[in-house]
Order: sequence, then C-alpha cells, then structure tokens
Amino acid sequence: MALNYIWIGFFLIAFIVALIRLIFFGDTEVFPEMMESTFSMAKTGFEISLGLTGALTLWMGIMRIGEKGGVVAVIARGISPLFTRIFPEIPKNHPVFGPMLMNFSMNFLGLDNAATPLGLKTMEGLQELNPEKEKASNSQIMFLVLNTSGLTLIPVSIMAYRATEGAANPADIFIPILLATYFSTLAGLITVSIFQKINLFNKVILAYVGSLTLLIVASLLYFQSIPQEQVTTISNTVAALILLGIVSAFIIMAMKNKVNVYESLIEGGKDGFNVAIKIIPYLVGILVAIGVFRASGTLDFINDGFRVFFEFLGVNTDFVDALPVAWMKPLSGSGARAAMLETYTNFGVDSFPGRVASVLQGSTETTFYVLAVYFGAVKIKNSRYAATAGLIADFVGVIAAIIISYIFFY
Repeated sequence: MALNYIWIGFFLIAFIVALIRLIFFGDTEVFPEMMESTFSMAKTGFEISLGLTGALTLWMGIMRIGEKGGVVAVIARGISPLFTRIFPEIPKNHPVFGPMLMNFSMNFLGLDNAATPLGLKTMEGLQELNPEKEKASNSQIMFLVLNTSGLTLIPVSIMAYRATEGAANPADIFIPILLATYFSTLAGLITVSIFQKINLFNKVILAYVGSLTLLIVASLLYFQSIPQEQVTTISNTVAALILLGIVSAFIIMAMKNKVNVYESLIEGGKDGFNVAIKIIPYLVGILVAIGVFRASGTLDFINDGFRVFFEFLGVNTDFVDALPVAWMKPLSGSGARAAMLETYTNFGVDSFPGRVASVLQGSTETTFYVLAVYFGAVKIKNSRYAATAGLIADFVGVIAAIIISYIFFY
C-alpha cells in the first residue's frame, strides 16, 4: 500500500512542479525530459535486473549451502542465551524460541525468503501468549523492532547490484554495512528495553552487547586513525577474507553433515534466478517514477534544500545525493532499492554518493512493511510504540551509515 501511494505521489508531484516550471519560467524542455526519462529508466531497470541474475544466482546458492549445512542452527544456539533474557515474558524453553531464533539467524545470513515464514510462525506463537489479542505484547514489539533494524552478516543483494553496475570491488561495502546495521540494531534494542524496563546491565546481555560494541567501536577508531588509502586496502582485504572464510565454512559444514554441496548450490541458485526475474516489473515501475521525479527538478530542489541546511551547520554535504535511499527505506524496500540504483546511474556505483547509498540501503529493514505484514498476520490493531522504536532504530542506522561511509570511503 505504501509503495502505491509513493508511486502515485512521485508522478503527481513531478507533474505539478513541471507545470509550474513551464507556466511561470517558460521551461519548455521539462516535459520532453520527463517523457524521455520514462523510456531510459525502464531500459535501465530491465538491464539491471538481467545483470543481477548471475550474481544473485551464485550467492543465493551459497546461502542455501550454509542453510542445509547447519549454519543457521549454530547461530541460533549461539544467540539463545541473549534472547531468553531480552524476552523475559516468554517462558523458558517455550517452543516459540525455535522459529524465532531461526528467523533471526536467517535474516542475519540474508535469507529473507526463508526468514519470513518463520517470522510469521513466531508471531503466531507470541500471539498465543498474548493476553490482549488486539494489542501488541512486549515480546512481539521486541521481536519486530529487532527485525526492522535489519542486522545482516552478508548483504547479498547489494553486493550483487554493485557487481552488476561494474563496481571495482562489489564487496567494499561489506564491513561498513555490517557496522551500520549493528548500530541500528543496538538502538532498537536499547529503545525497546527502556520502554519495557529490561535490565541491559544483566551479565549475559552485557557480555554479548558490550563485547560486540567494544569491538566495533575499537574498529572504527582504528580505521579513523589511519590514512584513507590504508582504510581502503585493509577493509577490502578483511572483507574478502571474511566472505571467503564464510563460504569455506559453509562448504566444510555441509560436507561434515553429508550435504550434496553442488546440488544445494544449484537449488539455491534457481531461487536466486527466479527472484531476479520476478523483480523486473517492480524495479522498472519504481525506477521510472523516480526518474520522472528527478527529471521534473523536484528531487534536485529537495536535495538542494538539505544541502543548504547542512552547509549552514558546517557539515560536508557530499552525502546528500544519497539521501533519497534513507527517505524511502522505512516505507518501501523496492523504492529504496530503486533510489540506490538511480544514485548509481546518476553519480556512478563507485562514487561517494553511490557507496553511501549502498550502505544506507543495508543499514536497516523496511520498517512499515515489516510491521504491516507481521502485525496484520495476527490481527494486531494497537501496535503501541513499535513504529516509534523502529523509526528510532532507522534514524540511528542512517546516521551511522553516513558517518561510517565518511570513515571508509571519503
């Protein structure tokens, strides 16, 4: 529904702005430029989708190897002690922890298609424990806010899009995205814990959250203290090492559990191919809307307003051209993805705005979509502070993404 209003809004606002430019400023080029953009962006959307097929097929195949090899179960066991403490209203060893931990583990690995059914099953289990069936429980809110914060180990689709667009190193955004999504998740956890009066200084919670935070802050301080050339070199090397190490671990675990590695690769690859084909009409549709919005001059007016504001504050404004991704992200995953690709088209995939757009895209999930789907599935009408907490996590993720991008890429 949100995407429907966004699409209509882009076209109507663009038409009104273009009409004003024609009537009051005599700009006779604006409507031909808008018309031309519909064809050029439709072509761009189709070409991106086709180019995406190979990379998405490969990485979805690799993810399937990890899934069948038991990586999800290992991650679930690893995070179980933390989750029993941040969900105090769920009885210990309750069956709902099973699908919940699997859902988070699959989201962490970027297995969105497999994670959603488990998420819905988790919501059903939490709804059975919920004493007020039309009002979101504390556990449901914590579960959804952690989902919307979008902590992801491997940003498969973003790396695939960057590869399609000819990035020199498609994985150079791997570490920045991991860092940005961690801060988003941490903000979501802290916000909900304050609302629910959860003791974050519990020994187990502090051990998990504190150690990870110290590691990440230490990493950022280190990267900030060395020359930009070294940041790029070390980041690229570490990212490649981690990614290849993860793939190797997936293969070794699959072999240990007697999984046919190649068949799993092909099975997951088929899903990746189908995803790439299915997104063509969605990607073309939203790219055309954003292209018309930009051709009318509206997007430039908005960006110029933000640029003036940040210049007044004395802040470097090179990130401003990537902000449409941040505006779209809470509302629509497809819209944010299209905004990211449109930034690639206008500024280049390896430009600073292109890299910032990539990190912004990976920093959080689509808050309103997730809340609508999961609460709708169990007929929750009163979501309480879920949207507020989710948007706080989004905001922190955006700020972190911009700052981290300056540390790594500027």
